[in-house]
Amino acid sequence: MNDRLRSLSESFWLRLVLVLAALGAVVAAFWWRGPEWNAVSDAFQAVRWEWVAAAIGLNLLSVIARSVAWRTVIGQAMPPPHPRFGLVFSAFSVGLMANAVLPGRVGELARVAVLRRHMPGRAASWATLVGSVFAHRVFDLVPMLMLVVAVLTTADLPHWALTSLVAFLAGGAAVFVFALLSARHHHRTRLDGLGTVRRLVTMARQGLGVMRRPLPAAVAIAFQCLGWLCQLLAVWAAMRAFDINLDLAAAALVLVLMNVATIIPLWPGNVGLVQAAVALPLVRYGVAYANGFAFGIGLQVIEASVGVGFGLIFLGHEGLSFAALRRMPGAVQADLPNERGGERRPAEVERARARVSG
Repeated sequence: MNDRLRSLSESFWLRLVLVLAALGAVVAAFWWRGPEWNAVSDAFQAVRWEWVAAAIGLNLLSVIARSVAWRTVIGQAMPPPHPRFGLVFSAFSVGLMANAVLPGRVGELARVAVLRRHMPGRAASWATLVGSVFAHRVFDLVPMLMLVVAVLTTADLPHWALTSLVAFLAGGAAVFVFALLSARHHHRTRLDGLGTVRRLVTMARQGLGVMRRPLPAAVAIAFQCLGWLCQLLAVWAAMRAFDINLDLAAAALVLVLMNVATIIPLWPGNVGLVQAAVALPLVRYGVAYANGFAFGIGLQVIEASVGVGFGLIFLGHEGLSFAALRRMPGAVQADLPNERGGERRPAEVERARARVSG
């Protein structure tokens, strides 16, 4: 046991050193080869705060709409009683906060952990809730693909952005087709023997139950589209705050590239990478790189303000800590229903749960 603990400790410190080294390299690169920092500072001094407030309000509306969409998915993925909206909004906010401040996609499991604390005794609820998160992300693809098509047909794109968006469009379409087929074959288990892959696909199918009923699926998609519309308007309002007077097509380009830049979380928030992904395309619209970089910083702060602010409030209300979020069981450890409808509870999952729920 001591050897195992020592090995885990050494592994943790090694990962920490590597992350800090990579982050230090990025900071150094942006400091020496980044924008003119005096110009970035000047851009912040000219910010119009009424537009910042409007952007924050629109982001809050976006979070509310997307929480309604997730609650709709949960309602179709498991039998009643279903968690009330306040709990879903709380869990969603904690997830946004965790994704913003912790490396990896910790937030996706954080919101599951928050809801699971209020659903004791529900058979396979962990696995089903993980599946609902996957389904919720699948519904993100509908407005995202619409935005990508709009950007490809209206925006002035550099070559690297065009290549990235075409690849994203193809990948998103493939994932959505997979989701439709998985929902149709919800009760089939032809992936026996594939271990982790089978577990993940089974959980995804449980969450995709909403796609087997047109009306709830349409409701979930509608609220996701409303959430993305509010986010698009928030980007446009943030552009006005930084005196970037461009149309919604440019705002759509910024929103799409910002999301593409955060698909793979290399470090918390991918800070630096996001700003470059936002500023470089805006140069083609006549926006100075320093102003675009400052706008990218402000936009990321605005985007995170609602999730981090409400997430911290709800995290304290739940009695959780950042350390507890890091110790949550991974998706592949989630409980799956057995043939009698109960849960399989490996000892390591029980121990991880005990650490979260305390």
